[in-house]
Amino acid sequence: MHSVLVFPGQGSQRVGMLGGVPKMSALDRLIDAADALVGLDFRQLDAEGTAVELADTRVAQPLLYLVDWAWGTFLLESGVGPVAVAGHSLGELAALAIAGVYSAEAGLALVCERSRLMAQAAAASPGTMAAVLGMRSEDVASAISDIASVWLANDNSPGQVVISGRKDGVETAADALREAGARRVAPLDVSGGFHSPLMSEAATRFSEILVDAEFHDAAIPVVQNVRPTPATDADEIKLALAEQIDTPVRWTETMQALAAYSPVTLVEAGPGSVLTGLARRVNGIEAVDIESTGVKRLLEEVLV
Repeated sequence: MHSVLVFPGQGSQRVGMLGGVPKMSALDRLIDAADALVGLDFRQLDAEGTAVELADTRVAQPLLYLVDWAWGTFLLESGVGPVAVAGHSLGELAALAIAGVYSAEAGLALVCERSRLMAQAAAASPGTMAAVLGMRSEDVASAISDIASVWLANDNSPGQVVISGRKDGVETAADALREAGARRVAPLDVSGGFHSPLMSEAATRFSEILVDAEFHDAAIPVVQNVRPTPATDADEIKLALAEQIDTPVRWTETMQALAAYSPVTLVEAGPGSVLTGLARRVNGIEAVDIESTGVKRLLEEVLV
């Protein structure tokens, strides 16, 4: 049985998630570095922050990167040898660090810049996102095609799609989608219209930062959001990462690419079980998450 590691992104954050990660001095140093880069106390925010504070992309992205990276590092050091890695949106930056594309510190610096730029774009062009349940992505795209300022942002799994855009556009789209047969349209706890043209300025400026970033060929194949096929070439990986902020997350195709390693067990390396639930809708994948499975049992199952 092969294993793959996947790393969750925004929406999976919650109070206390750092506390569940195994203690490691490298993580303590990374938290200190995040505090210095952003000017916030991430330990305090993790322990006592409100849901609103944690939803701020300037808080959520660095915190999730720290937790994702720590769990990924722990699993590698415990003997889990993944045949591939992937991450959902922000989670992709943790996946790249685990794959050796850049150091944990370099990845953190990119995450802090990414979150800053996305927060600026969200302030300049306010937006929101909503999950659409019970409709295929092509049907969602058709239903919103004539609605201004709303776009398909994430194709998460068969029957779960996320739309993104200006608040009034998303609200209008929600009504249209319910009329078109959506089982549910649920607002997401995010601070902007991510993975849409509302983020184009952030994407452009992040691309400029990436030009000078040092990337290495991946030691573990990475399946990226923009081009969901296994990649190891540093230049190819950098280009896809540069395009990610304002383009859709092709997560269903990512899961299909990982399923090609069949038989495969997907391990969600991060807080929650969102990606585990999505993976179980794709044929050929068994999926487990650390929190509900438990570290000891998970390692027993994966290291068989």
